[in-house]
Order: sequence, then structure tokens, then C-alpha cells
Amino acid sequence: MPNSLANSSIPSIQLDRKFSVAPMMDWTDRHCRYFLRLISQYSVLYTEMITTGAIIYGDTHHHLQMDPFEHPVALQLGGSDPTDLAKACILASQYDYAEINLNCGCPSDRVQNGMFGAVMMKNAQVTADCIAAMQDAVDLPITVKHRIGVDDFDSYEFLCEFVDMVAKTGCVTFLVHARKAWLKGLSPKQNREVPELNYERVYQLKKDFPQLEIIINGGVTTLQQSLDHLEHIDGVMVGREAYTNPYLLASVDQQIYGSDQPIISREKIAEAFIDYVDNELSKGTKLQGMTRHILGLFHGMPGARQYRRHISENAYKPDATIDVLTNALAKTTGL
Repeated sequence: MPNSLANSSIPSIQLDRKFSVAPMMDWTDRHCRYFLRLISQYSVLYTEMITTGAIIYGDTHHHLQMDPFEHPVALQLGGSDPTDLAKACILASQYDYAEINLNCGCPSDRVQNGMFGAVMMKNAQVTADCIAAMQDAVDLPITVKHRIGVDDFDSYEFLCEFVDMVAKTGCVTFLVHARKAWLKGLSPKQNREVPELNYERVYQLKKDFPQLEIIINGGVTTLQQSLDHLEHIDGVMVGREAYTNPYLLASVDQQIYGSDQPIISREKIAEAFIDYVDNELSKGTKLQGMTRHILGLFHGMPGARQYRRHISENAYKPDATIDVLTNALAKTTGL
């Protein structure tokens, strides 16, 4: 059965970062992004962070492949060596990414041991050198995602010095998680919840650097919050809420981008994703690797619990077929 949503004409749009879905490790893979694109055609989607080593020395195509339907997609890289970042950018340029983003915000021990992520905020010159090498390597927008501070380096002056140093490379887009990061003592999950949100600091950053594009990230759970933020800054990035309650994206195109296209029903989205899954199964893709991304589609709706349970209890089985999804969908009201 043809996928009518995926085969419909996609608007020809420039990369507009008013609303984006954050890079999330182990979550925003190509199957997740395809699913989210079925819900919103305009939102910018980010890959999960991929290290330069994985791209240069690993299975490059496995890490970088995507379906054209996913566009626009930004690739997030993890690394701190300018030469390796440049090599990874060149390899990535063979795919149709709209942007390449450097991760300067992840606080996990594994990332710290590789001397990249949030620890890079402590050395703005190294970060600037990396950005410059990436810009020299490819003709794509190079952006930075970072925190408002790290450990005891959490003053507004520190944040401004970091942004100013990186901006001198010509980088104009900064995705700012409005929390500081603690490199020791907190898990990555705690670092997304424990440090206090400081939206006003990000707003002030936009006032002091009006020539830069400032995207705010952290704690955003509704479209109304997104619209409120857009009164102060250039764009909003939503993370976990977009994953656990993906239908949040259903009215993004209309409310944020001004699209006059009708909002797509949950049932139509589910049916279109079933077509995608059926095609991927024929290529040998495991069912569970795709279905784990759609458990929240019917969040808060009648039949949602039965829908989630049926998928969770059956998708992992070796003999699981597309019937797992069609039977799960039958347990909802189709709203």
C-alpha cells in the first residue's frame, strides 16, 4: 500500500529553526525522524549525536543514512579534534544534511573522557578552532549546541565570552540549553532536570548578540511555551516531550510556521508509519527498533494503554510481523 503522506509533495523551504526537535542519544535515529516528519513537515529534526570516530572509522553509511522524506535534518557531531571534525563533515556532505551541529553540551562521563561535549565550554578557543575547521571543510551551516555554563564556570560573563569567541569564526547559530552542566556528581538525566532553568539568561544573550540566531532549549513541553519563547528569541528546541508525546508536533506547522495545511490525525500518521515499517522489514530491519519510537503517539487518548502494551509485548518477538502494529492500532479509537 503506498504511503500517501510520504509520497505527498513536501514544501520547498529554507532551513527555518523556529521549531526543532533536539538531538537525543539512542532516540532520534532515522526511524524516529521519519515518524516525526509524518507529523510535522516544517520542524527541523536533529540526529542523535554521532562521534567523529564512528563516522571516520566505523560504518559510515549506517550512521549517516536517512530517507529523503526526513528533510530538513541536521547532523550533530561529537568531537574535539579539528582535523577529525573536518573529515567527518566531508563524509557527511555526501548525504543531504541541512546543517552540521557541534555538541558542546553533553555532560556524560563517556563524552567527557573523549574531551568533547560540555567540557568544551571550558576552552572556547578549542571550540572555535573546531568550528573554523568544519566551516573550511564544507559549505553547510555549522552551528553549536551548548549550555549556559559548566561546573563553577556559570557566570553570564563566561557565557558571553564563549559565544563571542565562537562567533568570531563566523558561526551565527547557537542552540542554548538554558541550564548549566555539572560534569561530576550528576547523571546525564539529572543534568537535564536538576540544574535550574534560566531562560532570562538566554533572552539576554539575544539582546547582547542581536546579530546571532539564538535557539532556546530545556524544559519546553507545550506549543504555547514555544510561542512565548519566540517573543524573545529566534527559535525553540524541544527534547523529551517531543519523544514521549510526539503528537505535540501536529500543530507546529500551523501555529508556528503559518501553514494552511490541515492537521493530520493520529490514525493517518500510524497508517503511514505502518507502510514505512513494512518496507523496512523487507530489508531486514528489526521491528522493535522502529516501534519503540511510536509508543507515545496516542498519549492521553482512549486505548493508548492497550496500544502501548500490545506493541511492547509483541514487537520484540523473533517472529513479529507488521500485524503487531495493525492490531495495536485497532485498539485505539483512531483519533
